[in-house]
Amino acid sequence: MSRLTTFSRFLLTLAIVAAIFFGGKYLLENTSTGKSLSKKSQEAATGSAPAGSVSDATRANSGSAADNDPNTIKVGVVTWGGYAGGQYFNEGFAASDASRFTKEYGINVSFKVLDDFDASRAAWKKDEVNLLWTTADAFPTEAGALKDFDPQIIFQADWSRGGDAIVVRRGINNVADLKGKKIAVAELTPSHSFLIWLLDAGGMTANDVTIVKQSNAIDAAQAFKSQQVDAAVVWSPDDDACISAVPGARILQSTRSASNIIADVFIAKRKYIEANKDKLQKLYEGWMRGAAEINNSDAAKQKAARILTSAFAGTTQEMNVRSINNVRLATHGDNLNFFGLNPDYKGVNGEALYNRMAIAYKNLGYIKDNPPSWRLIANPDMIRMTSDLTGPTNAAEGQKTFAVATEAQKTKEAVATKRVSINFRSGEYALDENAKYIVDREFVPIAKAFSNSRIRVEGNTDNIGGAGGNKALSLKRAQSVADYLVTAYSMPRNRFIVVGNGPDNPVADNGTEDGKAKNRRTDFEIVPE
Repeated sequence: MSRLTTFSRFLLTLAIVAAIFFGGKYLLENTSTGKSLSKKSQEAATGSAPAGSVSDATRANSGSAADNDPNTIKVGVVTWGGYAGGQYFNEGFAASDASRFTKEYGINVSFKVLDDFDASRAAWKKDEVNLLWTTADAFPTEAGALKDFDPQIIFQADWSRGGDAIVVRRGINNVADLKGKKIAVAELTPSHSFLIWLLDAGGMTANDVTIVKQSNAIDAAQAFKSQQVDAAVVWSPDDDACISAVPGARILQSTRSASNIIADVFIAKRKYIEANKDKLQKLYEGWMRGAAEINNSDAAKQKAARILTSAFAGTTQEMNVRSINNVRLATHGDNLNFFGLNPDYKGVNGEALYNRMAIAYKNLGYIKDNPPSWRLIANPDMIRMTSDLTGPTNAAEGQKTFAVATEAQKTKEAVATKRVSINFRSGEYALDENAKYIVDREFVPIAKAFSNSRIRVEGNTDNIGGAGGNKALSLKRAQSVADYLVTAYSMPRNRFIVVGNGPDNPVADNGTEDGKAKNRRTDFEIVPE
């Protein structure tokens, strides 16, 4: 038997290696098993998968190599359409090479769904996520408890615009009808804030109703559907489900009209911000670009909804389109307004919202110590660092345009009525400085918060003097109040319905001085379109 030469053995080995290589290549490229193995290998190596794929939805919470990279910005979110700007720009929830954050800014971003409130805070404290969702209205209730971690609000993601609603049973037609009723609400959440605002618009407080505490808005909807309560603060689309389940039920008010109450924002630890400002500015800029694209393009909105559908179990494309439609995705211009960086803006900003709710929750006994001031917890550095987002697509949202009120709207039943005593000199209708202060304090915040609703201003008098003269005088007084709101706060003139009742609508006995004083009032009413 002849022995192979060294050169012959080399040639034989080369032939075997080539056969293995080309045979393996054929199997990987031309068989289903091979393609599957190749795909899994690539995803394991790069941490990427097609946006909207099953693996993308799974890895949104399980984490890929890039997701677990300490250089990846990890964002904690809930099942909500208001964060779509960032998820759309990221091409999904997982960090990947397909992400526009990666391609255009050189940063990796991942999103982790944390619907459980306590679990989300625990994850943030342990640095499992770097940015965490909260709302400016409810943050005063937890800011004190998180003070050891030095949390700071770094940007606004959205305003709720229909995503939250108050459903009521048959027979409840306005806020006054809620007095003494049972209301299911998740305490110390945006739902609770919404209820507090609506009650205030009706001249009431949470002490005038019976709060039936729920763990979340989903449980609140269930309590209403099982008719354990008279009303509930719920999320969309549970509002429709409640109406279908309870005969005669209706939506009393939603954040579509109460448009500037619930503001989703993101917090980060000061230490993390200081170490990652450049990356966070890039995150903010890309996120705002994504939000602007969705706001201005139906194709972009549909794509964003597909990304949400891949990550949110049990949801459909239609549901997620509606979810996005139920918010105002905040742009760079909106953030300039929210953080007080636009001196011409006269609407609701973050500081006003945070401060008002801090007082409200403290008065109700939910906060023992004063929460940190807005100046200490707001950090708009990333917004200030952003200068390239210009033009109409990145501009702030404009005010709603109102047509002249119809005769039917002039007499339409109000959702809420707040009675305010404004003192005029006898026979006069001009507002003095004290009267302006009362309007500023008692009603302007409500008018701003419910900026998509009409306002009816009704002047009323006691019965001293002729009825005709009093009616004309009360109309002039109501008009002077509306004029002040237009000139001082740039509110749309057509938004206001001005009525002079004279002595025709007393709320107390005109036979006593105290009763007469109560009847000399101005009523501010929230009127639905």
